[in-house]
This record gives sequence, C-alpha cells and structure tokens, in this order.
Amino acid sequence: MANELILIVEDNEKNRKLVHDVLQFRGYQTVEAETGEDAVRLARERRPALILMDIQLPGINGITALGELRSDPTTRAIPVIAVTASAMSTRARSSASPAMG
Repeated sequence: MANELILIVEDNEKNRKLVHDVLQFRGYQTVEAETGEDAVRLARERRPALILMDIQLPGINGITALGELRSDPTTRAIPVIAVTASAMSTRARSSASPAMG
C-alpha cells in the first residue's frame, strides 16, 4: 500500500503533523483536511486509498462527514479509520459502529 494516497482529517495541527510525518516517512502520499466539509470535498476530488478521520471536528463532525462519504457512490468504498484523541462515549461508539463498517 506504500505510495498510495491517505487523507488525514484532523483539526489539531500537532496531531496532523505527527500523522503526516509518520506516513510520509513510510512512503505514503498524504493530503490533509481540518474540517469535515473539507474532508468530504477532498475525498471526492482526490479519491484516497484510505481516510484517517478525527471524530471531533469544526463544522460537521467526523460521523456526519462519514455519513456523507457513505451516501456518495464515488466515495462509499473508501476505507475510513476513526481517529480521536478523546475517549468516545458509549453513545458515540454505538452510533459510529454501523457507519465505520
């Protein structure tokens, strides 16, 4: 999978840079978004091989952005991994589970 494009969706600059640096070091190409809206737009434009999506984002959150990606035939098959620095509540986990699969 090295050299493939990964979309990093993270509003925290330090976290985004860390993920970017690790992926670039391992040979992946990256594109970055700070908001859910930008994530959806970039996924449609660039068609990444994988999306690393923060859950808590400004604008639409990661769960809502994922719903938009899953409802679009051009992005629905892109794997998405939820990434968050905070512990998810039971309610958030249960609402995220079906969409993440």
